[in-house]
This record gives sequence, C-alpha cells and structure tokens, in this order.
Amino acid sequence: GQITLAQAQAAFQEQIEGLLEGGADLLILETFTNLPELLAAVRAARAATADLPIVAQMSFAEDGLTLAAEEPSQVVAALQAEGVDVIGVNCGVGPQVALNVVETMRPLTRRPLSAQPNAGLPARVEGRFFYFATPDYFADFAREAQQAGVAYIGGCCGTTPAHIAAMRDALKPKAASQAAARQQPAAAPIAIDLTPTDQLPRTPFAQKLHDKGFVISVEIDPPRGLNPAKHLAGAQLVKDAGADAIDIGDSPMARVRMSALTLAIMIQQQVGIDTLIHFTSRDKNLMALQAELIGAHALGVRNIIALTGDPPNVGDYPSATGVWDVDSIGLIKIITRLNQGFDWLGTSIGKPAAFTIACAVNPTAEDLDHELDRFRQKIDAGAHLAMSQPLYDRETLERFFERTGPLPIPFLLGVLPLQSSRHAEFMHNEVPGIVVPQQLRERMRKAGENGIQEGLEQSRELLEQTRGMVQGVYLMPSFGRYEMVAELVRGLRARRTVG
Repeated sequence: GQITLAQAQAAFQEQIEGLLEGGADLLILETFTNLPELLAAVRAARAATADLPIVAQMSFAEDGLTLAAEEPSQVVAALQAEGVDVIGVNCGVGPQVALNVVETMRPLTRRPLSAQPNAGLPARVEGRFFYFATPDYFADFAREAQQAGVAYIGGCCGTTPAHIAAMRDALKPKAASQAAARQQPAAAPIAIDLTPTDQLPRTPFAQKLHDKGFVISVEIDPPRGLNPAKHLAGAQLVKDAGADAIDIGDSPMARVRMSALTLAIMIQQQVGIDTLIHFTSRDKNLMALQAELIGAHALGVRNIIALTGDPPNVGDYPSATGVWDVDSIGLIKIITRLNQGFDWLGTSIGKPAAFTIACAVNPTAEDLDHELDRFRQKIDAGAHLAMSQPLYDRETLERFFERTGPLPIPFLLGVLPLQSSRHAEFMHNEVPGIVVPQQLRERMRKAGENGIQEGLEQSRELLEQTRGMVQGVYLMPSFGRYEMVAELVRGLRARRTVG
C-alpha cells in the first residue's frame, strides 16, 4: 500500500502503548500476511516495552507459503532474531496447512510454537458464510499439534466455543468421549419439473454430448505467474490419454492467477483440445460480463461453466470488492440471451451466439432442498449440462438422483483422486461441500506411503460403480499431478463401452 514501514511501525506503537495503559499482560500479533509488516509490529512492541511477552503469528496459504511467498523457515529466522517469545501460525486455510507449517518450523527453533487455524474454508449459503470443520475434527487437530510440539493451540475464523471445548477435552490426560453424532432427519422427496432445453451448440465437446458419447473433462487451474509451460504440458498429457476437454478455473479460491480465457486460448491453439472456462460473476459488472463473453466467443472459446465465484475475502485480497450484479443463475440467463442473439437489455448482437452452458451442482450440499431448487432454476435458465462437486461414493449419487428424478441434461461426475490420509481429512473437514466417507478415509490412513495408489484405486472403483449413471466425468488433479488423472483417462478410454 501507500503506507511506509516506518509509518506502520509508528501506528503499531501507538496502539500498543494504548494497550499497555489498559493493563495488557500479553501481546498477540496475528493474521499477518507479510513478514516485514509483522517485524515492524514486533519492533514497535519492543520500543514500547521490553517486558511484555509477544506471540507473533503469520497466515499461510494452502501452498505452505505466506501470501508474500515467504517460507516458514524465513519467518522463524526473522522472528527469532527479533526475540519474540512465541512463533506461530493463525487464520489462513485450516488445520492441515497449520500442521504442515508448524511441523516445518519445529526443528528450526526452541521457542514455543502456536497454531490457531480457521475452521476450514467458508461456504456462502443464502448470503451468509459458514465454516464446516467440526469440533471433533479440531479435537484431532489439537492432538496432532501437541504431538508436533505446539505449545499454544487454538482456533481462528469459524471456530466456536464448541471447537475450543473439544480441543480442551482432547488435550486432557483422559480425553472426553466424543459427542454423539447429530442425527439428521430424513429429507422428504421433492418433485422437480425439469423441461428440456434447446439443442446443444456444436463445439466438439458439445457435439459428443449431443451424440450421447461419454465425455471426459480434466481441470487445470491457471498459473499464478507468467509461465504456463507446466499447464500446457499437462493439457497435452491428458489429451494424449484421451480427454475430450480441459476446464479452466477462474481465480479459484479467490487467488490471483492468469485469466482462464487466456489459458484457454493458449491450450486450444497450442494443444488442440476443446476447453471449458469457469466464468464467475464475482469480478465484473453486467457490461463487463457480456463484453468478456462476446470476446471469448469471437476467439473460439464457447464452452462456459457459469459460477457465482468464491468471495474475495477468503483469498489473497480480503479487501477486494466482489461485484455480483448477478449470481450463477443470472449469468446463465445472460448467456442464454446471447445464444438468442441479444444482450441482456434486448439489443441485437448481430446473430445468435453458440455457447455451451454448464452449471455446477453439489449432491452433498448441507441444505439439499435449497441446492435442488437452485439446480432447477439453472436448468430452467438454459443450462445444457451439469458438473458435480467431487464425490467419493455411489450411494450419494443415487440419493441425489432419487431426489431429482430423470434429468433433461447430461450430468458429469466430479472425481478428485485423494493423495494421502492428511489430504483425505483436509478434503472432508476443511473444504465446504466435500464429503469423504469414513471407510475411504480409513483406507487412506492404512495405505500410508502408498496413498497416491490407494487414491487412484478408490477413483477407479467409483468410476466403475457409476458406469451407466452419468454421461461423463470431470477429473480434478490435486497438486498439479496430471499424470494421475491421465492414468484414469487411459483406463476409461480402454473400456469398450466408453470409448
């Protein structure tokens, strides 16, 4: 920003002196995302008093780095040099990232460590944000953190008195028994009147859907920098394995990346495979949304996944403003109007566009009635196909289809292979809308160092179990491991009934 470090240090010192006058016994500096700024706060505290104990905590992203790309080792070295009393991590993503960071820090310092993570990632439900990591999950985190050598254990955003109580009980010599699982009442079936949409546009991807072929799409997130070489190589790898399309995220997790449209054009031109771009209403107003869509169409990018988008305050720029003139349903309506040859106000665009419109749906949504209502609205608005959140068992999909009845549009199953036991627990407890059944998490735990192969085997089992239930799959490689999903694609293409 425009404030210098000297100005920031002066501002910190003024605040700290006020706290000292009020009788503060301990100073906790938390949620810093930039190491020089935290060091300025530490120096301000030492200028105000030499006696007040200082806990200095930074926030780390899912890649284990601060938002300024500083490593835990750099943070430890700098804070030790300043003589802080406790070094730690807070806020950020959730318990798994916090554990990874403190495990890296522990061999580097003899100072006490602290860990106060968020309750996973928030989900936006009816205009409110909810965190879904449970108190039991935080109890497990507390035990693991204690084993990792963390002295001060707590929680940040999304944690409640119940989370704190669960951690307290977990750290007692005799742990309290787990609370009985909350019983969920069975949901009554609902009828959804789903009318067929118009004939699908004829991109190569859409043509195969129209011909009732089994389609395979692989997700590739754009790079966070200027070099897309790894991503282009990944696209080539999965194309050679037999994928039909690459779908590309739009700044997922509200983190700055290369634009989805730019990477889509590069992949189509350099790799020669169809693309679907995630297109959110978060960052653009009505005029900019339509301008971007018309531009994408002119450049040959005509498969759109219409999304509302992750809120900026969960990503790198919490002070950034989300626009949201429309949500995903409104965005689908806008694209449908373009397919009719008009903008949102009814002004002719010369001739009808030919977009393929995909929508997202979550069969494991906390409020499934609300999710089904929005799904129906998306179909009514003109969606041509649905793509699900990652699922891990056939039973969830069966229950979802029982509620919807026969669908008038193709359904693509989301599959994200697990990598390890810790990855499975992270997905289940910290990522909104994801449910990994207990038996699969237990299998991942027993797999140990063979977690990648176990995760692939679980994905193969799910794909086999759901054969005939869906018209395609939407594969999501975690941590950029494109070779894993390429192996799944080759297996799918080897089936005579799928080819």
